[in-house]
Amino acid sequence: MAFVPPSAEDLGLYLSLGEIDGARADLMIHQAVLLCESVVTPLPDAASVVVLSAAGRAYANPQGVSYETIGPISVQRPQAGLYLTKAERTALKAMAGRGGAFTIDPTPADATPVPTYPIDDDGWWGLEWEPGWGWI
Repeated sequence: MAFVPPSAEDLGLYLSLGEIDGARADLMIHQAVLLCESVVTPLPDAASVVVLSAAGRAYANPQGVSYETIGPISVQRPQAGLYLTKAERTALKAMAGRGGAFTIDPTPADATPVPTYPIDDDGWWGLEWEPGWGWI
């Protein structure tokens, strides 16, 4: 199953808005999809969660207000604009089956413990082995 981007109505439900500007919502969703594709391509089916989160942040705060005070009430908002948090990038990679620890064994399947280099029983280039001193 291929990734299907969320619709403007989905973004409206996500933001709990009764009315939503469809053209602007579609633009935010499209830009969020492009941003997510810069992390993982193709996008996994569950990536709509991250797309809605990024598009919702950008849609809800178009002026990029980071701090506002009205009377006795102060509100601090997250960073403005369309961006992905570190957690969202990590989630995208995990949804795509990437990330996490893994091991690659470079040893060939037909490898044996037998040395492949020539063994000189007479010592090393004519030298003798002296215990504690090495080759002399």
